Amino acid sequence: MSKIYITGASCSGVTTLGSNVARRLDLLHLDVDDFYWEPTNPPFTTKREPEERVRLILEALGDDDWILTGSFDGWGDALIRDVNLIVFVVTPTAIRMQRLSSREEARFGDRVLAGGDMHKSHTAFRKWAEQYDDANFPGRNRARHEAWLLDQSAPVLRLDGTLSPEILTAKVIEAVALKPQR
Repeated sequence: MSKIYITGASCSGVTTLGSNVARRLDLLHLDVDDFYWEPTNPPFTTKREPEERVRLILEALGDDDWILTGSFDGWGDALIRDVNLIVFVVTPTAIRMQRLSSREEARFGDRVLAGGDMHKSHTAFRKWAEQYDDANFPGRNRARHEAWLLDQSAPVLRLDGTLSPEILTAKVIEAVALKPQR
């Protein structure tokens, strides 16, 4: 069986990589953010309770092979107790912020610009995401991710998020082929 968890900072390329690998290996792909937030308009305003997130994700994952992407910093370890591989994508902050701006403008257009109904939340999200490499930042940060990775029993594949999506996908597929299945 292949159960793969892909994580990293916001806009490091985690979701794109998960989608690409899932398509190539014909696996179910779920992203944590789809369960973290209640569906609202504007989006990303109401968090689900952690227990509900975990329950919904576990139900959606089922018993078959899958790829889970995103971060569940402090609330979702039960989701990956049977993973065969953890992939950690590291991408420099400047590139992540460029991707974040492009993604948010493509998704929401003028809503994230000054005067838009999502401008304030977009600006706050951007400020939060920029602090990932600051070990003193009290939110999700790289130091916490690194410490968490050290405690995992599944193999960890570290990837450079500046590589092309094709190369990253190939590296994960190669790692899955080489890792013993649980």
